[in-house]
Amino acid sequence: MPDVLILCYHSVSESWPALTSVTPSALAEHVAWLAARGYRGTTFSDAVLTPPAARTVAFTFDDAHRSVLELAHPILSAAGWPATVFVPTDYATEQRPLDWPGLEQWRGGVWDHELACLSWPELERLAGDGWEIGSHTCSHPRLSTLAAEDIEHELRRSRAEIEACLHRPCETFAYPYSDHDERVVRAVRAAGYRLAATAPITRAQPLPLLWPRPVVSRHDVDFRFRVRTSMALRHLGSAPVLGPASDRLRRAAGALI
Repeated sequence: MPDVLILCYHSVSESWPALTSVTPSALAEHVAWLAARGYRGTTFSDAVLTPPAARTVAFTFDDAHRSVLELAHPILSAAGWPATVFVPTDYATEQRPLDWPGLEQWRGGVWDHELACLSWPELERLAGDGWEIGSHTCSHPRLSTLAAEDIEHELRRSRAEIEACLHRPCETFAYPYSDHDERVVRAVRAAGYRLAATAPITRAQPLPLLWPRPVVSRHDVDFRFRVRTSMALRHLGSAPVLGPASDRLRRAAGALI
């Protein structure tokens, strides 16, 4: 069986101290280290459904921060690798800053620009370069807290908007906050998604609509990144959070993913 590694990133920034933001140099090191070990990069759906190599990696980016185009895209393009962006469609359409709970501390200050969401023309540019654009709902809610009709609205309208704006199928999804229950998973299937990504903190087995991804944080550099993405640990389940930053990463995962 191929070794398939799906990674969960959010933003890329030289200086933003948000826990789920990585520096361009760290991202470049991650790409170089995986490439040196024989990994080939592709999209989330291709990695899961038709992995192109014995070792396959998919870089996925939740929330569609504009920094993904400005800083991550050049790094991955230099390696010849596409990636996947999961977009909350209300923010792409309205072009307002990302503003769900957990992000308010960054609003109105020096880091406010980091909350910019990719526009549809910018997402079209990524799609034209082979990137996959998946849904992250319309408004980034905790789906398990919603009524059934509201879950359906978030899932179906976001998918329809992506397909209408980008003129290509949308068959992949990432759960905001990694929040889901059986009712939500059934709704994801009914809405027509083939694959859905999670970001579990604890051990999880990969399933088409519950595919686990290690969340890469700004602490994941050098040895720490290599341990967290090792095949041996992934065979035991999702890679654990290591070191003194584990509690902060758990809080960030719960607030932002």
